[in-house]
Amino acid sequence: MAKQKESILVPVDGSETAERAFDKAVKIAMTDHAHVDVLNVIDTRQFMGEMQDTLISGDTIYQMTQDAEEYLKSLKKWAHDNFQFDDINYHIRYGSPKRIISYDFIKDHKNTLIVMGATGLNAVERMLIGSVTEYVNQHALADVLIVRTDIDNNPIKPKA
Repeated sequence: MAKQKESILVPVDGSETAERAFDKAVKIAMTDHAHVDVLNVIDTRQFMGEMQDTLISGDTIYQMTQDAEEYLKSLKKWAHDNFQFDDINYHIRYGSPKRIISYDFIKDHKNTLIVMGATGLNAVERMLIGSVTEYVNQHALADVLIVRTDIDNNPIKPKA
């Protein structure tokens, strides 16, 4: 029976830790001849009022989508320019990042590995809304690699 090509999911949010995870995922994909799906989830729950009406205009959501697409294109270009790696598709989804990363996207794309940064939030945000990484690590339908080191597996030096 033919083995299905491995597929890696990399959720990104613009943070340094997410971009470090993206680089690692590309390096893993190159070694394992895998495909990379890079995903940005626009958390629409933060825009809902008490009556489930949106608090922002469609123009704002459209602009956020355009910004996300430009960001994802820049990551794809980065992988091409720095690693000569092109087996990447980028995706934008709307909703709960925890659920989309852990379940929905994996079901749709059959990813076998999720590579993500340790956290994109500060300590207060993690306490208030919970870490997406922590949730994904506990509930995902695929294996999860949490990136805590740089591309060469060296510990990250804290910023002074």
